[in-house]
Amino acid sequence: MKNEHNEFMQHELRLPELTVRGMLLGAVLTVIFTASNVYLGLKVGLTFSSAIPAAVISMAVLKMAKDSNILENNMVQTQASAAGTLSAIIFIIPGMLMIGYWHGFEFTQTLLVAACGGCLGVLFTIPLRRAMVVHSDLAYPEGVAAAEILKVNAHDEDGKGKGTGLKEILSGSFVAGIIALCTSGFQVLSGALSVWIPIGRGMTQFPIGYSSALVGAGYLIGIASGFAMLVGILIAWAGFVPFYTITSAPPDGVTMQKFAAAVYQERVRLIGAGAMGVAAIWTLITLARPVIDGMKESLAAMRMPETVKDRHRMDIDMSMKSIGFVFLLTVAGLLAVFYAFVSPEGLPSSQVLAFTLVGVGVAVFMGFFVAAACAYMAGLVGTSSSPISGIGILGIIVASLVMYALCSSFGIFDLPGGEKFATATAIFTTSIILAIACISNDNMQDLKTGWLVGATPWRQQVALLLGCVVGALVIAPVLNLLYEAYGFVGALPREGMDPAQALAAPQAVLMKTIAEGIFSNNLAWEYIYIGLALGVVIVLVDLFLRRTTRNLMLPPLAVGMGIYLPPSIQTPLVIGAVLGYVLDKTLKNRSTEESKAAHRRGTLFASGLIVGESIIGVALAGLIAVSVSSGGSESPLALVGADFADTAEMLGLVVFALVVVILSRVVLAKKNG
Repeated sequence: MKNEHNEFMQHELRLPELTVRGMLLGAVLTVIFTASNVYLGLKVGLTFSSAIPAAVISMAVLKMAKDSNILENNMVQTQASAAGTLSAIIFIIPGMLMIGYWHGFEFTQTLLVAACGGCLGVLFTIPLRRAMVVHSDLAYPEGVAAAEILKVNAHDEDGKGKGTGLKEILSGSFVAGIIALCTSGFQVLSGALSVWIPIGRGMTQFPIGYSSALVGAGYLIGIASGFAMLVGILIAWAGFVPFYTITSAPPDGVTMQKFAAAVYQERVRLIGAGAMGVAAIWTLITLARPVIDGMKESLAAMRMPETVKDRHRMDIDMSMKSIGFVFLLTVAGLLAVFYAFVSPEGLPSSQVLAFTLVGVGVAVFMGFFVAAACAYMAGLVGTSSSPISGIGILGIIVASLVMYALCSSFGIFDLPGGEKFATATAIFTTSIILAIACISNDNMQDLKTGWLVGATPWRQQVALLLGCVVGALVIAPVLNLLYEAYGFVGALPREGMDPAQALAAPQAVLMKTIAEGIFSNNLAWEYIYIGLALGVVIVLVDLFLRRTTRNLMLPPLAVGMGIYLPPSIQTPLVIGAVLGYVLDKTLKNRSTEESKAAHRRGTLFASGLIVGESIIGVALAGLIAVSVSSGGSESPLALVGADFADTAEMLGLVVFALVVVILSRVVLAKKNG
């Protein structure tokens, strides 16, 4: 139990961990980071790990109290990071509005799905803690980084050491917030530049997105994922889009630009979905053996008699009785919410009961195995880079096939609205699976942080459960706010809204498309089959590179995302990843200590970029909602008109270049902290 920070690892240690003030601060941070992640996820299909910024802010606030300690700070970041990660449920739940089944987010149903699914994610990973955290050499990048930040603060109680890093977080947030305000609010800056390029009889485009948040996210995900996304972009826009626009004729009256955009939406994205599906399945296959071994070890340890166990404080999980009680409570909540979801359709009570039991059963059963896979993936690549989207694709396919069989046996498809009901039940089932998956992914990072700083596991697990409940309370109101302000692709709340301003919600669109295609039998499977074959090729290339080279790899899921996600979203991600790689090479000439400090500054500033842009996005959504509801404009802060668009593009490019320069200077500055 010893390491460089062993004064906090004593069995007899009696420092306050779960405190009222800590839980209240955790609740406030939960609201901030959940709202930020909901906005970012709906806009670009990505969420970020809030563990590091939550740890920094917690330390800065609690430092004002003389009796605060590292373990209390750890509990705050544990609670806040769990809730921030729970927002990944938005990868599927907006599909309810896109298919017209909901006309606004049902607060109680969204709350219970998120809270109960998240709590199951916590419970399912408790048996894995010993094998995957204590007795494993998995990296857990965010977990280790958060632990290092907490340790630095603990050694800096006199305030003269390296500092908490709050300066970097706040400065990054300020920079990104001002830019986001000028872009989405004042509209004097453009969010992207797109150049359409004719290729023979066809067409493609070269886009650059200007998002500061995505540059920060790209810096955090690393060069391997960034390069793989670039490969995916090239496959889509230098390969499939030109090919299909050259070999197919556009409909009458449709410009080549609109035709190329339609080809991408209707064909190429399905190819990307197929590739992502293969990548997700391959990931689960590669993880099967270590996950099973880890579960065996942990379950064996939990079955040992109390008299045999060496019960150190840092080896005490929630008791089996407590786990069983919370499990029954959450399953009962899921059964109740699923019954409430299905019963308004007026089906016979036996069919309502069957849908409820099957839906919850599929979600819990699949969620258990998904939790183990996600826990391992978190250790390998980190929370932010884990393929939760791929898990969602598998979930929607399994849920859709199960519901298809059930609806067929009950004759649901012969009823008015039967297909829409079937699609909705599949989406609802998958939302539970995703809630379990994303929390399982985050839970292990937090437990790794706790292990490194000397936390008591059962207290962390309680904090995680609390974070799930508080985060779930935030998700539905924020979703409604963003929907009323911007709308989603294919789901606009009011007539006359500009579809170009709608939030993309890319994963929700994809999963809705897959579900509808399965139920209507009109899914363009030929493109998915192409994607499946391409996915196999990418997996083989990745295997070859890993076995024949020292550092080269091609993460298959990242390539699939490169094909599937809009390129204006991915170009800043790629730029951020390349920037991080270049800066890392530059820092190799410096001392180890100086290099670590530089990496820490970069991580915190990049996290600040994400938080700043996201918070301004949510704030602007509230302002737009108020303006529209009072009969005002949907762009209440706009200072310029449409004729300023070309100038805004150039100004946006200049400001984007400045962000890259500022991030570089923050990392390379020769100072401690």
